[in-house]
Amino acid sequence: MHTARTPPSLVTLVFATALSVLTLNMFLPSLAHMSVDFQVDYGLMNLAVAGYLAVSAVLQLIMGPLSDRYGRRPVLLICMSIFVVASIGCVLAGSIWVFLGFRLIQAVVVAGSVLSSASIRDRYPPNEAASKLGYVAMAMALAPMLGPMLGGALDMLFGWRSGFVLYSLLGTGLLALLWFDMGETNINRAPTFAAQLKEYRHLFRARRFWGYALCAAFSIGGFFSFITGAPLVAAAWFDLSPAMLGLGIGIITGGFMVGNFVTGRLAARTQLTTMILIGRNVATAGPLCGLLLFWVGLGTVWVFFGSAICVGFGNGLTNANASSGVMSVRPKLAGSAAGLSGAMIVALGAVLTTITGAFVSPENGPFLVLGMMCGCSFIGLLAVLYVRRIDSLDPLPSTL
Repeated sequence: MHTARTPPSLVTLVFATALSVLTLNMFLPSLAHMSVDFQVDYGLMNLAVAGYLAVSAVLQLIMGPLSDRYGRRPVLLICMSIFVVASIGCVLAGSIWVFLGFRLIQAVVVAGSVLSSASIRDRYPPNEAASKLGYVAMAMALAPMLGPMLGGALDMLFGWRSGFVLYSLLGTGLLALLWFDMGETNINRAPTFAAQLKEYRHLFRARRFWGYALCAAFSIGGFFSFITGAPLVAAAWFDLSPAMLGLGIGIITGGFMVGNFVTGRLAARTQLTTMILIGRNVATAGPLCGLLLFWVGLGTVWVFFGSAICVGFGNGLTNANASSGVMSVRPKLAGSAAGLSGAMIVALGAVLTTITGAFVSPENGPFLVLGMMCGCSFIGLLAVLYVRRIDSLDPLPSTL
């Protein structure tokens, strides 16, 4: 069929990526109402988030290799079909366990972000792929900004199940869009899984892959620490309302969008590691300056959120380029590389969220949060310096 051979448009890949983000965060304002409705503790209800993240990490390890072997199109279509069924199951669930079962199955939607990135890398060389990924990330960054607002409004007007009705409708619409627009981009598939497994050895032994993957994971890890500790800091130190806290987090996401816009404009003609290095320096310097100002008694709400905006902007310069680097080490395994890197990001995010939540307090709030952000950004900086050293010792015939 002709449509099956048409490469997907960038808009289609943006929608596929955005839905995976919306599925994580749009229903968060409804958690308290859901725990009352199901008559369970809030901690059990929170498995809808924690369990979802754990399953999505595992699924990314599976989806990438499957798409490298069988193609991006069939894997993405199957995953979106399962997502629609799971979303309807969440709407109709009469008990917490039925709901959680279908909620965990919803995690298959993560294929949207993993395989969209792999599809872009299939079609473009590393630098141009980084530019396209930057534009995708800039557009889909609206999802975490607007998702909780939309979910909260739906809950107030129609109840929490309306959010999952919307998931079902969006999933159905995206499935139709993918059917007509998601042409296959993986044209260099291995003939058998055995042949593909031989390629894995080269991916796992590639020092560049681990350098780029660790850089991406710790870059986003700093933001995980921020969103975990910021609510306590906002309340204890600055007496901010939830609405003002939401505005602050939204501004940070805006910094991320600006960084991705710059990536989209410059990455096609700039070395990957150069863009990442600039991003890591900005993301390290921001919270470091904020930490010093708090230590000398000059910390304010503007210093705290301004430091985080630097991290958001630095991540915008980093993530698309690091993702392109991850998938360019072994182009035949772009899906596997994207999946493994994505799983690392989720796993590290869970660890950093747990650490921040365990140790943050009203007394140490801004110091711990800014310190965690600075430390994560600095580790990301070390990772990209490691990649640059490898490039100087063992250069590749590419723009990596």
